[in-house]
Amino acid sequence: PPETRAATPARTRSGPAPVTDVAKLCVCDLLVAQCDVNCCCDPDCSAADFSLFTTCSVPIVTGDNRLCSQKAAIYSLDVEANPPERIFKLIDQVNPSIFCIHATNYKQALYFNSPEMPTSENFDQLLKKFGSATFSAEPDSWNMNTDAQNPADTNETYRYEYGVPIQTVDAFLRLPSPVVSPWCSDANPAAFLVNQATKCSRSVSVEKCGSIQAVSMLFYINSSILAVNITVQSVVIQSLNGMRTSLNGSDVLRLPMILDELCINVVLGVSYHITYTDAGEIIEAAASFVLGAIKKEALSIQQSFEISFTQVNTKPVPLSGNPGYVVGLPVRAGFRPQGYPFPVEILFAALNTNKYGQFTILQSTSSQDCLAAQGARTPILFGYNMVSGCNLRITAAMKCQPLAQTLLDLLKGQSFPEYVASFGNSQAHDVLDWVPITHLHTSEQRIYNTFQSSCQIPVSLEIAVKWTKYGSLVNPQARIVNVTATITSTTLKQLPSGRERTIPITSSVVFTDVSSPAEPGYKAWPTINAKLPFDFFFPFV
Repeated sequence: PPETRAATPARTRSGPAPVTDVAKLCVCDLLVAQCDVNCCCDPDCSAADFSLFTTCSVPIVTGDNRLCSQKAAIYSLDVEANPPERIFKLIDQVNPSIFCIHATNYKQALYFNSPEMPTSENFDQLLKKFGSATFSAEPDSWNMNTDAQNPADTNETYRYEYGVPIQTVDAFLRLPSPVVSPWCSDANPAAFLVNQATKCSRSVSVEKCGSIQAVSMLFYINSSILAVNITVQSVVIQSLNGMRTSLNGSDVLRLPMILDELCINVVLGVSYHITYTDAGEIIEAAASFVLGAIKKEALSIQQSFEISFTQVNTKPVPLSGNPGYVVGLPVRAGFRPQGYPFPVEILFAALNTNKYGQFTILQSTSSQDCLAAQGARTPILFGYNMVSGCNLRITAAMKCQPLAQTLLDLLKGQSFPEYVASFGNSQAHDVLDWVPITHLHTSEQRIYNTFQSSCQIPVSLEIAVKWTKYGSLVNPQARIVNVTATITSTTLKQLPSGRERTIPITSSVVFTDVSSPAEPGYKAWPTINAKLPFDFFFPFV
């Protein structure tokens, strides 16, 4: 009833009138001032043209299909009429989806606003507004809920998702970084589960060093991450010549001060370490500082900032790519612990204990003495072909079996792996993500007269790694598909008493790309068997 409508209070925010008139919208009208065949919404078509149409190429015309309710223009042909004629209807269409837009009340999204061009007059204003790493393009009136609870008033923990800025009681956790220039911008927030490392320059003055907030430890720890306080994990003092000394007490707060024309206790580096739960709650935050001194002549300093994340009750495992391997990073490997196959979950549990120790080769030394090079190993880096070796001096007094075992340990190391990760981010519990190492043994025809009876000793280890480009052709990922370790042995016989012989011992690693090229005459489309980052599904973005 009219009186009821009059008593109903008006809404504070009502959507503007529709900007799209579907009755005048025609997507099949392509020819200018001409009738398009079977285009029932073409205003250039007459009744005589419509009588020749066989169908309507566009039977329905709507605006934004995300709206909950909107006008729709319906076009059809009455073929029973003589001559056939077009039928036009304008109806209200309801969106059956429960996720729809009730009203387009954000007016700025309905129009294209020409960007403001920088000039000498407005450059400083634009730099202040858009110069930081993040800025808001929303109007001040966008926040309709003015009575929302301030995050500073709550002591409850907050569950984060990947990439969400880490909140503090006043704003966000700062991770200064350069933006449009080498100078530090303090408006860059640290994002959850995003490891970052930045370097930037800071303008300083010895006379005012006590009043510059960004060179003080308090600037980085005086704000808690909601219910979690930021603690000081370590403090390192760096002298003017670069020597660093670690302080014994981590709870020491040192503020900048002037001493003999020097400003000491200036923050040169900050490293945050965040501990979180599997539910995305931050339970611990620690900061490590590097403090130094600046001279009176210094006009600026370089600061470094870093943030890393570790899940509670787990040990951090460095990745060699995400997902594919990155050239120059170590090839990740592991071995099968005792008790396999029960349980399967601990198949590659040993991976969490050592970053490089499972897949290494002999490291060459300046002396080139094999017996002196025991224990010197270097990690195998993806994509790097490597050759190393040493010389073994053999005398008639040496025993065969101990020498053979010593050389085998020298070539393979103390713990040679059984499996290699196919991807740079393969997790220990993903059994199918690991490639078994194939072991081969060959013998040389060379015979060294050393021992009374023939003796086989290993003289070389050749590791062949085959990899392929995996996933999309636009951004292929390196995937290891096969690893072969070949031990080559040689035969030794007795040497005359008092004589010596030198035998070369070598190790080598060769990486081979076995990707299949696109067949000639066919267009190379991206494949669909792509691997996602290991942390893609939680927290889901």
